[in-house]
Amino acid sequence: MSVISMILVVLVAFLAGMEGILDEFQFHQPLVACTLIGLVTGNLTAGIILGGSLQMIALGWANIGAAVAPDAALASIASAIILVLGGQGVKGVSSAIAVAVPLAVAGLFLTMIARTLAVPIVHIMDGAAEEGNFRKVELWHIIAICMQGLRIAIPAAALLVIPADTVRGFLESMPAWLTDGMAIGGGMVVAVGYAMVINMMATREVWPFFAIGFALAAISQLTLIALGVIAVAFALIYLNLSKSGGGSNGGGGSSNTGDPLGDILNDY
Repeated sequence: MSVISMILVVLVAFLAGMEGILDEFQFHQPLVACTLIGLVTGNLTAGIILGGSLQMIALGWANIGAAVAPDAALASIASAIILVLGGQGVKGVSSAIAVAVPLAVAGLFLTMIARTLAVPIVHIMDGAAEEGNFRKVELWHIIAICMQGLRIAIPAAALLVIPADTVRGFLESMPAWLTDGMAIGGGMVVAVGYAMVINMMATREVWPFFAIGFALAAISQLTLIALGVIAVAFALIYLNLSKSGGGSNGGGGSSNTGDPLGDILNDY
């Protein structure tokens, strides 16, 4: 891996660590983080496949009260780096997924350290706010968020120092029962992710498009770009039909689609 690629990998890891807290540009999501790592290292296809697989697993990860979810940022960045260093390409995706799950749990330790260090920083900012020193408050805000970025960037840099042959030997030494088991387990968790997506879009108006999508996906002659164009066309058709249907309800703006949340948003 070239020096420029290594610098870009650390930069992506830094952004992913910050986004794990900010949640603004979603760099910490596996689909984005793994794709970016694959892009800057010349392994775009493998990165997209790994990111898509991990994304469906991470859909079920959420913070509940004081219980923090597994660290998707560290799992995405570290597994993508291991996949690249392993040199197995798309064939090494299952092994990278097997490594990603323990890394996500290990990331909880790093985020615990970062959150503990953030407590005195908050007290410092409170003192600065009482003094009216807003410049100091902004400075410590930047320091705190950079600390979250280093939480992922430092392990990523450490992984880049490890020789590629060592990583390749580690992946090849993993027993088949472990990689196959993690692949099967990951597939079961992916099913939960699909169920969550279906649950969010399960309305009477959307189900026909959902079925049409399954039918079109079975046509091997259609490329991903063609499927994307068809999906956008269906979305525009649905939006136009929704607007025309809503106008026949006395101008109230509510189309009564069977989705209570959607009706509330439309009324709003």
